[in-house]
Amino acid sequence: MSGATGTMAALMVGRGPDWVRDEIPVPVPGPTQLRVRVRAAALNRADMYMLEGTYNSAVLTSREFVAGRECAGVVDAVGAEVEGITIGDRVMGAASETFAEYALLEAANGIPVPPALSWIEAAALPVALGTEHDALVTQAGFTAGDGVLVLGGTSSIGLVGIQMAKALGSPVVVATTTSRDKAAALESAGADVVVVLGDGDFVARVLDATEGRGVDIVLDHLAGEPLAQSIRATRIGGTIVNIGRLAGRTSTISLDDLSFRRVRLQGTTFSVRTAEQRAQVYAALRPAVLPAVADRRILPVIDRVYAFDDALAAAERMRSNQAVGKLVLKMPPG
Repeated sequence: MSGATGTMAALMVGRGPDWVRDEIPVPVPGPTQLRVRVRAAALNRADMYMLEGTYNSAVLTSREFVAGRECAGVVDAVGAEVEGITIGDRVMGAASETFAEYALLEAANGIPVPPALSWIEAAALPVALGTEHDALVTQAGFTAGDGVLVLGGTSSIGLVGIQMAKALGSPVVVATTTSRDKAAALESAGADVVVVLGDGDFVARVLDATEGRGVDIVLDHLAGEPLAQSIRATRIGGTIVNIGRLAGRTSTISLDDLSFRRVRLQGTTFSVRTAEQRAQVYAALRPAVLPAVADRRILPVIDRVYAFDDALAAAERMRSNQAVGKLVLKMPPG
């Protein structure tokens, strides 16, 4: 172990409706952890749920805690049992309490930052990579040649999901948005077909794109009515994985549609997974996904970058639902 001592700036949850900046002790890594000098940290929808008090309470150890779920930075200290990672290495990863000058990261979840990636890009990737690869490959069983429908394609993780499906060999990726103004972002991410929800029959568009067969896999970031409709856009024996609930936390589906098409409907979340299970997720994506990140076939779409001192403006941008891609905090140098 090595590195900093004393106090650090951090954004705290639990002291009101917004983050509150405070000076708190620099954390000490446990045996299997890294301490990272954070260079950039990205916002996620879960950060807003935590401020609202609606996030799964099982993952919270107290009512006041440091905000943030992912970051990138330089390894500043390593635990006694850590192997293969040394002080000075560039890493990115999903972790708790990342909106601070220093953050702790389980070494098993640390992903090396390729030389071609900036700190901003690196900070915006870990949650999306883990979420989308786990849903697409581990949960849904994607193989090259499968067609994919991404519901909520202009969400920050949806944009990565589109790129990932193409990088792994999908011949047709259909992506949805609720705004014509955001369609270009889906095309730039690699979507073969873009569908604006509410503008005609999106099921018919998907069936047309797949010669009437339907997609093999649906990555659903919306739930609500789009989830219910997507069953008819999925091939017989296909799989739908619900990842997010941006269109509502409930959905009324036709069990006839589900049964006649023999569709498997799978839910997924990371909020109740153990450290070992999360480590398995990041180990699984390394062979195929990291090379695609290194050569920039998979990149985050960055909506805006904010200084650490402007974090409340970043939160307001997230709440507005106007962002296309990730919102990132740039940490002060030091």
